[in-house]
Amino acid sequence: MDILDQLRSTLGHDAVLTGSGTAKWDQDWTGAYQSTPLAVLRPRNTSDVSAIIKIAYRTKTPVVPVSGNTGLNGGAQAQGALLLSLDRLNTISVLDVQGRTATVGAGVILSNLHTATEEHDLIFPLTFGARGSAMIGGVLSTNAGGSNVLRYGNTRDLVLGIEVVMANGEIMNLMGALHKDNSGLNLKHLMIGAEGTLGIITQAVVKLFAKPQAYATAMVATASLSAALDLLHRVQSTTGGAVEAFEYMPRDFIDGHLALVKTAKPPFSAAYDVNILIEVGATAPRDARPQPDGSIPITSLLQDTLGDMLMDGSVLDAVVAQNEAQRAAMWARREAAAEIAFAKRPFVDTDIAVALPDVAVFLDRMKLRLSAIDANATDLIVAHLGDGNIHYTAYPSTNDLDLAQAIKEAVEDEVQILGGSFSAEHGVGISKLATMRRRKDKTALTAMRAIKSALDPHNILNPGKTIPD
Repeated sequence: MDILDQLRSTLGHDAVLTGSGTAKWDQDWTGAYQSTPLAVLRPRNTSDVSAIIKIAYRTKTPVVPVSGNTGLNGGAQAQGALLLSLDRLNTISVLDVQGRTATVGAGVILSNLHTATEEHDLIFPLTFGARGSAMIGGVLSTNAGGSNVLRYGNTRDLVLGIEVVMANGEIMNLMGALHKDNSGLNLKHLMIGAEGTLGIITQAVVKLFAKPQAYATAMVATASLSAALDLLHRVQSTTGGAVEAFEYMPRDFIDGHLALVKTAKPPFSAAYDVNILIEVGATAPRDARPQPDGSIPITSLLQDTLGDMLMDGSVLDAVVAQNEAQRAAMWARREAAAEIAFAKRPFVDTDIAVALPDVAVFLDRMKLRLSAIDANATDLIVAHLGDGNIHYTAYPSTNDLDLAQAIKEAVEDEVQILGGSFSAEHGVGISKLATMRRRKDKTALTAMRAIKSALDPHNILNPGKTIPD
């Protein structure tokens, strides 16, 4: 039997797709990474995944896992490999309201988990624009971030347990719902963010939180990023640390949104260079219960704080959402970031993180560096300002690979000088492999290669991704 016959015999013919049946998975969301896999496999459960990996291990056939295929860095490119789609592992098997956990399959779509938890006045707080297609396995494999990291943390902070199929097909059960476990090395955290290079995550136990009973959301204009951080700290202090999101959109981003979405409206009557989306979540009834005049205390608190700052000049303008439709419109602007960034080509897309005070420093330095490299280049910025994560996209004036490389290395230079990270939340995949080789601590790379070799001696799990040779 050849390997495809073995797989069909094990999984059934409907779970082994070849030829035109693989078209759905042949390229990623950006269209930049295309491939022809040997086959697309659609296992129904963890046992199927284990059987697949055992066959791949025995035949030394590469396996590339894919979830919602919404990545931006080529992490699911699978030329000549077995592409392992986890979309059938889509069951929420346990939703423990009292323990505030959910046990979910790797194929559960993020927005479906949101819907299931909200029925119990709970939330799984990880959220971003692709939540309607991104799957749990993918967000764990990339240690996804999103808009609520400021309050709840990255994916690693939201996971209590995982189940992983190792490179030899054995199943590692770390599915406890424990908040404390010091029994040896933290293999859970090792697997989260490894992009499928060390094992295939098939299930997870994730943390749930009380659903805020009310949100206060506003667009705020400030004179500078430094003033924006003062706004963040002041609202955090006023609300007792209840700020959930703090997103920076400069003037060019607002203009890009208005050009892309013809029905969109500007956030203010005037145009400003620094535009902030701030959202506060209230879980205490006293902050969410409507008052006799119909006002919501948390919204009134945000309005009063912004009013005081308008009076003292630390805020230039502010609009507080008065209903869910206005809140949704504010978020729609921010969540159109990918479409806005990729509407113009050629582009150099980066995803970096620096300390909060260094966001402005990085942007100022890159403005000078970009102009020196290409006088006609432009850029576009959007940032999770509350955690220092900047999505910086540059648009070279010509489609020249050397020019693009010079811009990428300039970004790397400035990030390294500031002690930041060249990969904040999108993962490494293929696109940042060269950067890993150039910029990652050499001892850290040696350790990563040793771990990869020990856990995947045949190098079959997503080879050529994340960890450079």
